Amino acid sequence: METIHALMQQSAGVGAGIALGSAVGFGLRRKRSGSSEGLIGGSVFVTSAVCGIVAMGVMMLITYMSA
Repeated sequence: METIHALMQQSAGVGAGIALGSAVGFGLRRKRSGSSEGLIGGSVFVTSAVCGIVAMGVMMLITYMSA
């Protein structure tokens, strides 16, 4: 269990960065196009959160495999 916590702490910055960046990108795209096509549940927040969680999981896997 300690391993998962350590991996989460090491990968949290990547997940937060991807979530914030994708929120800005998806928000601008939605504002310019006016449609919510391609967003999960039509929500920028949910879609960016999922992107951040996936990115964090991938970073955790990479960190675990390289150690």
